[in-house]
Amino acid sequence: MKELAGRLTALDPDAGAAVQVIAYFDRLAEARAGVEALVRGAAVLAGVPARLVDADRRVRVRVEADGARRDSDLPPDPGWPSAALTPGGAPALWLERADAAPSVVDAVILERAAGAARLVLDRTRGRAPLDDPALVETLLDATAAEPARLHAARRLGLDPLAPARAVATPGGRPRVVPSERPAPGAPGVRTGVGPAVAVLDLPRSWDAARTALRFTAEGTAQDPGPRVVYADELGGIALLAELVVPGAEPPPDVTAVEAAAADAPWLLGTLYAVTATASLRAAAAEANVHHSTLQDRLAHAEHLLGWPVRTPQGRLRLHLALTMRRLARP
Repeated sequence: MKELAGRLTALDPDAGAAVQVIAYFDRLAEARAGVEALVRGAAVLAGVPARLVDADRRVRVRVEADGARRDSDLPPDPGWPSAALTPGGAPALWLERADAAPSVVDAVILERAAGAARLVLDRTRGRAPLDDPALVETLLDATAAEPARLHAARRLGLDPLAPARAVATPGGRPRVVPSERPAPGAPGVRTGVGPAVAVLDLPRSWDAARTALRFTAEGTAQDPGPRVVYADELGGIALLAELVVPGAEPPPDVTAVEAAAADAPWLLGTLYAVTATASLRAAAAEANVHHSTLQDRLAHAEHLLGWPVRTPQGRLRLHLALTMRRLARP
């Protein structure tokens, strides 16, 4: 390989350097070098800092061009040369070179380093993604043996000593995410998020996530409300889920709300704005109407519902009615 590199260098310096890069990372792979050593090799060879971020497996490594590790919480610059760990995946390895277009040598460094890093991460952190159905099912099954659940957690890339959350969506597969992540879920999809718990307590988080899902709404004019609900933010109101049976005869106040909504298409959105804001002026802004218009609407709503909604007691009753309406959904 050295002889080939020397000959290629005489003909094409970039080609010779590329062959040397290939040989360098092959040696690291043969020596079963770790991720940090691979990122360090990329930084030293490129002469600029290199960083690797694998969010799913919670791996973050940044190494300066002098070989010193200096991690950073700042997001990578999208203009930096980068490579994915898997074909078609998102960028995960970057060379922090912003002053020039990426060279052929940069491309080879990224390709070889990313490939080697992927093999190391698959070997040490597992190949399974965080939404592998069979492993997640095992992890959330309270009847499964503890060793089996711990094994599933490791295969999913979860730290058995770190807290995690279960996530529920309508008709979707259950998911598990590290607790420090933001609320997951596709835009517009109702999502219930369980509390952050130890890995072995995830069945409890899953039960809570499914309860939280019942409190979510589509966020439309006919189903106003939050699309994402965290179970640990419900407090005592979660007890309502035990009293209202999905698909059963709804409570009288829910029936009153449904009848009123049939009379006035604007009613549900307006009433939700009243319960979700701190004042009637804020509710008017939320409903995108003038304050006097809101007052007229609320007077009409009170006539239809049969109880006041502008008093503290009436507002609480309204909030409970809208919440029970979501809980009564089949």
